[in-house]
Amino acid sequence: MRIVFILVLAVGVGLAGFAVSIAKDRFDQYQTALAEQRNAILPTVEVVVVNRQVRYGQRITADDVQLIRWPAEHVPFGAFTSLEELFPADDDEPRTVLRLMEQDEPVLLSKVTAPGEDAGVASRLEAGMRALALRVDVTSGVSGFLRPGDRVDVYWSGAGHGGESITRLIRSNVQIIAIDQIADEQRNNPTIARTITVTARPEDVAALTQAQGSGTLTLALVGVGDETISDEVEVSTNALLGEVEELVVEQERVCTIRSRRGGEVVITQVPFCSN
Repeated sequence: MRIVFILVLAVGVGLAGFAVSIAKDRFDQYQTALAEQRNAILPTVEVVVVNRQVRYGQRITADDVQLIRWPAEHVPFGAFTSLEELFPADDDEPRTVLRLMEQDEPVLLSKVTAPGEDAGVASRLEAGMRALALRVDVTSGVSGFLRPGDRVDVYWSGAGHGGESITRLIRSNVQIIAIDQIADEQRNNPTIARTITVTARPEDVAALTQAQGSGTLTLALVGVGDETISDEVEVSTNALLGEVEELVVEQERVCTIRSRRGGEVVITQVPFCSN
């Protein structure tokens, strides 16, 4: 019996040692996997996002934003990484929203004004650009379907050299920044505008002003994402209609005989005419 007990004890100790060894290997594997996972975690930074939807023209306050962790390598250009950047301590004036932002969307420098500024047209002009108002109607204004942020090609129609009527593309991909007095890019309701405000370089402002004063302007809406710069386009009346040939139709000669019957003159048509 003693020998059997010793054998059973030895087997039990061996099995226990084997189980401990297996458990240790599993634990080591778990520790290694955990360490690899820690090394794989991307570094993050805090980014200011809005905690609700904010629209054009609204003043943004500290109650409208919060800080969240964002992958450090993918922080959007112009994002604010602290509340102090968004709300400077030396300026108590709030910023104004320039573009619609949805909940949890990062607050970007291009989507808000400087502290204390309103959301006027001047705040949306890039360096070296100017704002110019152009007159439009239901035809030239693409039936009212233009909105701030759209881009258009501008065509001029008027008298060319020699007095011939022509239509010419004078500026391509001109950006609209306001419709009448509205600069909100989220405006979707079609309205017949009387004026549009576009952004252009000073030399383009001079060209568009001269064109508007010497002829009529027509706008052609450019598709979203279309960065194509159109080539020079000009169509004249002659080029549109081609050479018009005048067709002269020879009239058939008709011969008649006049005769008098009492006090009445009778005209009778005859089939053949004598020379």
